[in-house]
Amino acid sequence: MTPIRKFEKPLGMRDSFPLINEKKEKVRDIGRQFFQSRGFDFIKTPTVEYYETIGKASAIPDSALFKLVDRQGETLVLRPDMTTPIVRVATSKLLKEQIPLRLAYFANVFRAQEHEGGRPAEFEQMGVELIGDASVYADAEMIITASEFVQKLGIKDYRLTVGHAGLLQSILIQLTQSKEQVRELLKLLVEKNLVGFEEAVKTYKLSKEDENRFIEFIGQASNVQSIQQLRPFIDETNHTQVNMFSYLSNLSALLENAGLSNMVTYDLTLTSEMSYYTGMLFEVFASGSGFAIGNGGRYDGLLQEFNSDVGATGFGLRVDRLLEVMTTSTKRESRTLIFFDEANYMNAVKDAKKLRNEGVQTTIQFLKSVEDQQAFQMNFTDVVWLIEGDANNE
Repeated sequence: MTPIRKFEKPLGMRDSFPLINEKKEKVRDIGRQFFQSRGFDFIKTPTVEYYETIGKASAIPDSALFKLVDRQGETLVLRPDMTTPIVRVATSKLLKEQIPLRLAYFANVFRAQEHEGGRPAEFEQMGVELIGDASVYADAEMIITASEFVQKLGIKDYRLTVGHAGLLQSILIQLTQSKEQVRELLKLLVEKNLVGFEEAVKTYKLSKEDENRFIEFIGQASNVQSIQQLRPFIDETNHTQVNMFSYLSNLSALLENAGLSNMVTYDLTLTSEMSYYTGMLFEVFASGSGFAIGNGGRYDGLLQEFNSDVGATGFGLRVDRLLEVMTTSTKRESRTLIFFDEANYMNAVKDAKKLRNEGVQTTIQFLKSVEDQQAFQMNFTDVVWLIEGDANNE
């Protein structure tokens, strides 16, 4: 094992330098006001949770969990997502007091990386959860809220992809011969590996008719503008599939009424690595990022892990990816620097207080402590010199 260098960070960890951190805080401030205006209350959960509860229920692979052991010998994990901890809180304390619950969060989550490949092991998420509502209106609220928030951040070139985890599962079960095949195909769909999907199907020794149905499904059941284009892939004799498709059709009508028709496409092959999704699920994409900037869906099954039989839906947005696609100005607000010498310290304090009372960000700095004055003052929009006998003195 090579020795760790002094300035080396753990695998996948990142520093947020001042300008980036400032942008993150701006997103947090906009989100807090936005979600609270829609009836969501913010919640904060511990960074560390029990492996036996959150770790196992989160649907994150064990290999991606940061584990540690406390002094009592219990295995703990750094929270790998926010949905599972919020469900824990809701089902243990809040659920009976106020239902449906609308909860929001801005928090760091942790996913261990095996190799350094540009993927962060710690990143901020912002999102909401609606717990205790099993209706199609709740799902529509999540998609519409995510869309409106993206617009609020100034992101105009974006799109939404909507699918249904339960419907996809039903179709795959019908076309395959075993649960192992279903799991393999779902994994390939999570990876967006359509070539691998077709190759796997060809190894299953299905009838030519069933194989062709599979190939047609994977090629034509994704990214369509109208939900009715997916009807040919529904088995009309299968009541479960018919009911799920009817649910999607009702959802589509609600999204159309919200003016999102041009933003939404439908994809029956859409799935997620988060296996607790049981119904509608969706992803948000934006120009400027090769990855989804957010995703969400219905996760009624997760509530059952905590002995609660109510519906739940929500979404989360990756803050780092939001920053990649935001088109709003990143220019810093006006900032004033006051350089002072030994004789002008009290004058600098007095002038700074006056400027701060006027709402101006003001920094006072002893001139002799700065090695590179020119580079230092580039961080400010205005510079005031309180230096005796200096031509720069204002």
